[in-house]
Amino acid sequence: MRCNFSGAVLIRALPPLLVTEFILGLVGNGLALFIFCFHLRPWKSSTVLLFNLALSDFFLILALPIRVNYYLSGNRWMFGGTLCNICLFMLAMNRSGSTFFLMAIALDRYMRVVHPHHPLNSLSAGKAMLGAIVLWLVPITMTAHVFSMQHINTTHCTRFMVDTESRGNLSWHKFTFLLSFYVPLLVILYCTFHIISHLRKRQLAHQTKFKKALYLIMVVVVLFIICFLPSNITLLAMWIRMLKEFKCADMEQLSTVFQITVSLTYLNSALDPVVYYFSSPAFKNICRNALHLPQAETGESTDRKIHETKFQSLSQL
Repeated sequence: MRCNFSGAVLIRALPPLLVTEFILGLVGNGLALFIFCFHLRPWKSSTVLLFNLALSDFFLILALPIRVNYYLSGNRWMFGGTLCNICLFMLAMNRSGSTFFLMAIALDRYMRVVHPHHPLNSLSAGKAMLGAIVLWLVPITMTAHVFSMQHINTTHCTRFMVDTESRGNLSWHKFTFLLSFYVPLLVILYCTFHIISHLRKRQLAHQTKFKKALYLIMVVVVLFIICFLPSNITLLAMWIRMLKEFKCADMEQLSTVFQITVSLTYLNSALDPVVYYFSSPAFKNICRNALHLPQAETGESTDRKIHETKFQSLSQL
């Protein structure tokens, strides 16, 4: 028997959160994709990774309005099983894609700082795009099973239904949910610690520009943990609780917390463009120019600085 919860708290809490994430993510990632496609030329390998991260975030954001409708309708799904599976696939696949591309960007930054003369740092944009396609296949393969889901109760649309008859069963979609967080987290932390250690050994950590870079790295790590860690801890807590005897009523509170924290993971996709903006003077100036905002500096010196730092700054993300 599966546990179906009323979700009264979710109906009140999630629509405002999802609408906010949708607006921020749509504007931010839409503008980022516009800048990547029409203003940043030629691309480098690091630009390819950033573009694919923005693409993953943008696709995830596009699926949020239909989730808002689901919660506003009192947790009642009105669009059929096929569209439910498509929506769940878009959310799961692009969430995993976002974490894996963040991991790839962290590895790229690590190689450029700690191993600046490695051949990978001179990888062409074309080869980087092939690598990105391979990386896309990972989350697609991990989440393709969503299309095989059978919805006995067609009024509900969720991947995480609590089953009282399968205690302790860590199903594939729960495993991939955990895997797509903990593996990128370990890689990002490894890269970050080694970058900080490398800069300190070279006595560069106290220079102003490197201080700003270190602060930015720490902000990225903190945001990643804040957005993704709560849902993963809650899912583990639910799984551990299911190892013992339980009733549906016992799981409702954990399930509510889990659904809220899952919605918090989408905030990372909405905030990624802010990281682009503050990490790169080139991206910032192009963004301000696209929005017809005044530049921080004017004249030929600014144009020269933009040209000189355009791709160097992006490669340091």
